[in-house]
Amino acid sequence: MIEKFIMAGPTALHVCDSQKGEQCIVLLHGYLESMLVWEDFVPYLYKEVRVVTLDLPGHGISVVQGEKHSMEFLADTVADAIRALGISRCTLVGHSMGGYVALAVCERHPDLLDGLVLLSSTPNPDTPEKAENRRREIALVKAGKKELLARVAPAAGFAEENRDRMKDYIEDLTEQVFITEDDGIVALLNGMIDRKDQNAMLHETKVPVLFILGRKDNYIPVEVAEKMVADHPEARVVWLENSGHMGFLEEPEATAKALLDFVKELK
Repeated sequence: MIEKFIMAGPTALHVCDSQKGEQCIVLLHGYLESMLVWEDFVPYLYKEVRVVTLDLPGHGISVVQGEKHSMEFLADTVADAIRALGISRCTLVGHSMGGYVALAVCERHPDLLDGLVLLSSTPNPDTPEKAENRRREIALVKAGKKELLARVAPAAGFAEENRDRMKDYIEDLTEQVFITEDDGIVALLNGMIDRKDQNAMLHETKVPVLFILGRKDNYIPVEVAEKMVADHPEARVVWLENSGHMGFLEEPEATAKALLDFVKELK
């Protein structure tokens, strides 16, 4: 994997690129994560396909651009990055918040996509309750109390029975919260609060879609996930039976198989 900075339009972006492979998978991380979250997962993929990871603006060591990173701004930045890397088409995989960005790429730049994968993510907008929770998180960060996020968020991503064996990952994700710039956290929370409902776009798109969902996800309860699946018969679906929100870490082999099978079907 070659690590470098590129200009994605006007935005400096930190990327990692395996550079080899006929087909390409681009992995977009979630909220309070960075491209480092994919480090142990990428080896399951890169012998078969080209793999690109990146730090979304506001997280990792990519730059913060203003007080709100809208999903449209992030999508345009990702599209600029894909083009800057000389990739004509890719399968875009979005984990959690990365899925919101991937949906906006699908809406705005469908010509770049062979396929779209929502990994523990949803086309639904924030409920009023969820938006209020995000506003509370903004208030905490602005009050200099992001350690309260670090104490709760990383462990909550994993199914309860997986937390002991995943404790090293939980520690890494906790550290990630502390090193993420406060302004970046706020910008992404503001963007997620304002994101739109993408269900209609998903029904209409010609881009093939795959959902990968954890049966034990604390952020997307199984009844919400099952309703999403029922509402989108056009999408392929893979359930990870023993995973929470972090299926690519909890069940990496099953997640990689689902992705590679999907990509092979798109050939």
